[in-house]
Amino acid sequence: MSGNRLSSGLRTASAIFAVALFVCNMWAAPWGRENVLHSFTNNGEDGYDLLGSLTFDSAGNLYGTTEVGGTGGFGTVFELTPKAGVGWTEKVLHNFNNGPGGTEPTGGVIFDARGNLYGTTQLGGNPTCGCGTVFELTPAAGGTWQWRVLHNFNGTDGAEPYANLSFDRFGNLYGTTFQGGAYIVGTVFELTPEPGGIWKEKVLHNFDYHGEDGFYPAGPVVIDSAGNLYGMTANGGTYGVGTVFKLTHKANGGWAEKILHSFVRDGRDGYGAFGGLVISRGNLYGTTPAGGTYGDGTVIELTPTASGAWAEKVLHNFNHNGKGGDGPSADLILDAPGNLYGTTYAGGAYDYGVAFELSPNPSRGWVENVLHSFNGNDGRNPDASLIFDHAGNLYGTTEFGGRNGLNGGTVFEIEH
Repeated sequence: MSGNRLSSGLRTASAIFAVALFVCNMWAAPWGRENVLHSFTNNGEDGYDLLGSLTFDSAGNLYGTTEVGGTGGFGTVFELTPKAGVGWTEKVLHNFNNGPGGTEPTGGVIFDARGNLYGTTQLGGNPTCGCGTVFELTPAAGGTWQWRVLHNFNGTDGAEPYANLSFDRFGNLYGTTFQGGAYIVGTVFELTPEPGGIWKEKVLHNFDYHGEDGFYPAGPVVIDSAGNLYGMTANGGTYGVGTVFKLTHKANGGWAEKILHSFVRDGRDGYGAFGGLVISRGNLYGTTPAGGTYGDGTVIELTPTASGAWAEKVLHNFNHNGKGGDGPSADLILDAPGNLYGTTYAGGAYDYGVAFELSPNPSRGWVENVLHSFNGNDGRNPDASLIFDHAGNLYGTTEFGGRNGLNGGTVFEIEH
């Protein structure tokens, strides 16, 4: 409307309806073909084994990590840039070596407002521990990137950070470690920037295998508008098979943990959660790689109730025999109308995993639509969350497969 005030309420309502209709039509369009943007090489020169999710910069370039390979043999950070015609050009921004800089990044990377990249390595760093690092990549002259370690984990403050980091609105970083901490079963940590380029680390919660706390958090934490943190653990809780937790600021500056849900012993609502959560309208959504009606994993929803408790509901049970995929271990994402999207590590038409959509249906509950079954040549075993571009196309990674053989892995797009 270009700053012009409309004098007619009817015209205003019509314009809003037209925009809403456009948005709904964009998301309602049928899904198209899958395109492999890059197949990683068998010899590992540009890395291989992709476990982390992708991220876009403002120019439409993609960034991600490989767990191993590269010139140092211990993983890479890479960039994919769209060509003027067709295709994408890959560039390795950093090669990890077997040294104090960290090794084997399994999470993806995220941007800050200045265009710097941040991520974790699950191992390496402190030479006496090798417990992993948090790192930063800063764009420098000539298209190069300057790399530095922001924090070396030492075991007592955590070990083996697997997942993506998360920023709050103040520029602080948050993440989880799968092991380490006071009870050796994982932590939630915060990194705060200080003058002089230093980052100060603080352990917000030490998971405890005694009692009903969860432990072994493998996924990231998600932050709500009030600054509370939410995540899942693979083990622990009332029945020992995992939890959904919340961390809240206390008045004295500390953090209080609350268990929102303990997965049940018989596994009917899933168990062994390995991903993170997504928040929509105050509700939480996540996946479990196992359990459920068929034992092949679930999608769950947690809804806050008036009493302060959270009600859990299984939205979908994956069924290997039904070709709908099995073993979802990554975070979900949401589109504007409220559909959920994710990946499964196995299952589908070729048993190499699928990309799926879950849509709410008033009469049928949530309905799964398999968007793509991976066949090996276009990748196999997707183990990371999907992302959207501005047009609603989906992008993701596969751990293995591709045009260059079993071990490479791919970056793919599913057209919308």
